[in-house]
Amino acid sequence: MPFPSPAPLTRLRFVPLTAAAVFLAGAFEPVGAQKSPLDGFGQYVVEAVDDWGATGLAVAVVKDGELVFSQGYGVRKLGTEDRVDGHTLFSIGSTTKAMTAVSLAMLVDDGLLDWDDPVVDHLPRFRLKDPYMTRQVTVRDLLTHRAGMGNTDFLWYEQDVTAAEVLDRFRHADPAYSLRSSFIYQNIMYAAAGAVVEAVSGTSWRTFVAERIFEPLGMDRTVATLSQAGGMTNVATPHYRVDGEVIAIENASVDPVDAAGSVWSSVEDMSKWLGFLLNEGVTTAGVRLLEEETVEELFRPQTLVPRSQFYPTARLTEPEWTTYGLAWFQHDYKGRKIDFHTGSIDGMVAIAGLIRSEELGVYVLGNLDHVEVRHALMYRVFDLFGEGELRDWSADLKALYDGLAEQGVATRKEREASRVKGTEPSHDLTAYAGSYSDPLFGDVTVSRTSDGLRLVYGPGLQGPLEHWHYETFQVDWDATWRGTAVARFETGSDGSVEALILGSSRFARAEPSGR
Repeated sequence: MPFPSPAPLTRLRFVPLTAAAVFLAGAFEPVGAQKSPLDGFGQYVVEAVDDWGATGLAVAVVKDGELVFSQGYGVRKLGTEDRVDGHTLFSIGSTTKAMTAVSLAMLVDDGLLDWDDPVVDHLPRFRLKDPYMTRQVTVRDLLTHRAGMGNTDFLWYEQDVTAAEVLDRFRHADPAYSLRSSFIYQNIMYAAAGAVVEAVSGTSWRTFVAERIFEPLGMDRTVATLSQAGGMTNVATPHYRVDGEVIAIENASVDPVDAAGSVWSSVEDMSKWLGFLLNEGVTTAGVRLLEEETVEELFRPQTLVPRSQFYPTARLTEPEWTTYGLAWFQHDYKGRKIDFHTGSIDGMVAIAGLIRSEELGVYVLGNLDHVEVRHALMYRVFDLFGEGELRDWSADLKALYDGLAEQGVATRKEREASRVKGTEPSHDLTAYAGSYSDPLFGDVTVSRTSDGLRLVYGPGLQGPLEHWHYETFQVDWDATWRGTAVARFETGSDGSVEALILGSSRFARAEPSGR
């Protein structure tokens, strides 16, 4: 079926209200007053937060140019009385990507680049392993996850690397499919998009989004990186469920690929961002930051998303089509076109959702890892402003995600059952100790300790190696919420240990074996 085109939006003034005023307006409605679609929504959120065991959550709803709901729930850190409110800062994760797309859109409006310019025209140091792809990848390709590259997040996740180093190493990554023939979610391409912003504008991506987006929109509780959020107050702490218990954990930095997901903000600030997008690129002060046709391009479907690469929620929403725009997932829902995107990094979650034809936007932030109540609240709001019976999205999605979690447990049990008991390593443990290196993924160190072996792969990926079977070991990360990894050693024809396979990456021995 053809993709629906959102109707032009009426110019309405976006008027932020205080969280208390918005919430209480729905809670204490005068007798005889016209009912709001959001009547009872606050209580629905309270019950959903409880059902999902969310630690802290904040929700904002924008409709017809106004912030019509803003409320915080739960606490910023477990074990404290520090309540979440509409101004609490969270990591917004990959909902940052839309800001990177808008940054490039502003440069398009400035006449400094075009969506279909080859990246190397603006960023000469951009290189991929395939010379053809290096020449052909465009600015548009960077934003649509269709540039032929697979997931390479190990390159930056919990690594002590700069954005420049990430892009330099990325040239060693093998293509996963031919250019524009498929879709695989790719964070490093967004880091490259940030580098294009810097090369074209002459200022860093971090400065650009602050000066061209945050400041004009009055987003004074928004910063570009985790490092900038460190000195602020009213900031949420990430949490993770480990062995059935929710614990506070340390933040994982996205700063090495900042343009892909490093922004920290609050729901009240993000409501200004949604309002700007719904108002076709005009601020609350009436200042146009983007041309209307440029905004339309941001939300025009750019590439098909295979069902395998879409969200599990599609099992319940049952869309006819799933696409990706410029930093927005898209699908049909009850005859309406939805543009949305999630953000996830250790212990933090976000979701932004828009129905542009109805000037309706939802934003949710949370501080417990992958609490998918975010999807439930988005669809609940869309239903409240739509037609037909209301679905209990919280209950239905919880059943779906509980089932997926059970499948994960079953997979781990299958792996445990496949372990061959009674085997021994073929070498003394000292023979495995040493340095291993890969031009793409960097360096891994294995050391001999009094308890066995220990692996270090960056500041946040360290832990003991437990013998699994034969030449395979399991890494139990010190940061328990990061789970485990499989490490397998390769032996050469002369019997020496010559490589380490960590996950699917091969690290060659950088020094002689200690046989």
